[in-house]
Amino acid sequence: MNIDNCSRCGKIYVKNVMELCQSCIKELEKQYETCVNYLRKNRGANIQELSDATDIPIKEITRFIREGRISIANAPNIMYPCEVCGTLIREGHMCDNCRGRLTKDLMTASKESAAAEASSKGSKGAYKAVDKLRGQ
Repeated sequence: MNIDNCSRCGKIYVKNVMELCQSCIKELEKQYETCVNYLRKNRGANIQELSDATDIPIKEITRFIREGRISIANAPNIMYPCEVCGTLIREGHMCDNCRGRLTKDLMTASKESAAAEASSKGSKGAYKAVDKLRGQ
């Protein structure tokens, strides 16, 4: 039997897709309904106003948005925080600045790795496990 501890409350439960116990799933659904009802009545609300009015953490509201349960297409003021820096965004997980910085860092690391590999091939005395696998 697959059992685990609920990540929200710590209770033991039978594993399921949501990885939460039944009482936490019911609570989460209730929070979702509260958010949706508030947004229907207050279309111009932002995420902070929604959180303050419903007493639901921004983290949970962001989760609903990322899961596609709350659509922000018709809610122009709903934005959620970038996972890296906290800047408010409307799509994805990172803002453009963080995404650009990550891309730049990956390119730099890739170039450094290629340069290190090229310099290690130049030294004939070094033997690496990779060489053994390649049959050299």
